[in-house]
Amino acid sequence: MSNDKTYKEVFINSLSIESNKFSEDLKYNEIPEWDSIGHMTLMSGLEDAFKIALETDDIIDFSSYAKGKEILKKYKVNF
Repeated sequence: MSNDKTYKEVFINSLSIESNKFSEDLKYNEIPEWDSIGHMTLMSGLEDAFKIALETDDIIDFSSYAKGKEILKKYKVNF
């Protein structure tokens, strides 16, 4: 599976959203599912999927779907 597809799947599964409600414009706290608890579930899902350990600053800065891709590039995850 491509990293793009894996990334999208982790968002959908971690936040428990329907795939038809998914958008690449998602931002933290913009939908009820992406609250602080959903955020930590998402971070854990990304760490598991990509076999990485996110730094605290990156977890805090992870504010949108697009910003997440930027952050993951630091960990050698290519899109």
